[in-house]
Amino acid sequence: MNGLTSRTSRRSAAGLLGMLGVSAIGAAATPARIEVHTGTALTAAHASDGHGGSFLPMAAPAAQSEDGPTADEMDAMHEAGVKAFPAATEGLGGQPLAFKMDGDIKVYDLVCQVVPWEVTPGNRVEAWTYNGVTPGPEVRVTEGDTVRFNVTNELPESTAVHWHGLMVPNSQDGVPFITQPPIKPGETFTYEFPIREGNAGAHMYHSHHNAAFQVTKGLLGAFIVEPKDPATRPAYDRDYTLILNDGPIGGFSINGKGFPATQPLVAKKGEKLLIRYMNEGLMIHPMHLHGMPMTVFAQDGWLLPQPYKCDTLNIAPGQRFEAIVEATEPGVWAFHCHILNHAESDHGMFGMVTAMIVEE
Repeated sequence: MNGLTSRTSRRSAAGLLGMLGVSAIGAAATPARIEVHTGTALTAAHASDGHGGSFLPMAAPAAQSEDGPTADEMDAMHEAGVKAFPAATEGLGGQPLAFKMDGDIKVYDLVCQVVPWEVTPGNRVEAWTYNGVTPGPEVRVTEGDTVRFNVTNELPESTAVHWHGLMVPNSQDGVPFITQPPIKPGETFTYEFPIREGNAGAHMYHSHHNAAFQVTKGLLGAFIVEPKDPATRPAYDRDYTLILNDGPIGGFSINGKGFPATQPLVAKKGEKLLIRYMNEGLMIHPMHLHGMPMTVFAQDGWLLPQPYKCDTLNIAPGQRFEAIVEATEPGVWAFHCHILNHAESDHGMFGMVTAMIVEE
């Protein structure tokens, strides 16, 4: 799924929406179609939201007040953005990273590259990536594995990779001038470490050199450690990873994309979804799911002594949370950061907005 990692189902968003009998989320509050008529013609023009993160279809020129768009123009822009969701864009991050075996060692290759990245339709930015995508490819291993990463730097400046949340030997921690020399342009550096038992859960990998720039430009990815004994963690039917970021890549993004190019989380009624949240940005992002509570059971990979329910989960930079959502309420439910200027403006929804679709 474009911009969204689902281990259970990787069908296209178009196919998933087709199962609901709709062509866009804006056309459905439930599997039944809802028609909205405003009488306002729309163009393919795009506009900034004023916060650096939104490029949504705008209404055709019309009489406008000195203070901004008229009510009809505003409604048309909001409607057009919602009906465009999930909008197609180039680039797909967060897919599984392939590996080769060298004896008992899983060997991965990561190449740090600068590429153009389409955050929303027609809005391309310079991204710093692992293997040409942001988020970088998802690493998924099991407790007890041993892994090796060959990291080649094709960036115009030095870099390094930190394995955030993983318990690794000091020499493999990825902090230049503390545990290793920086990986200079044109060089390759090799990391190797065991995946320790007791270190299961949602973790991350990212740059730790000029990090406020390099990470927010896209040098980040999910590192999932599966438990050796699955019974030690809650059961689920589908899993999704939501990597939050803010900065040069589209202002505010989920899995490297901004609304309407984010992708929905999809489930059938009665299924349990595992949602892994990871904040790679510079700001706090309280993620709010409409319609259903989530049961938070792990923080930073560690099982909580007492899981708790919420509908808004505050995620600080560097934090990871794991939560189960029981898909009990059919329909299309908004799912967004509740710092509202990260998600909506007078031009419509943008940035950290997606939806959960629960099918009958």
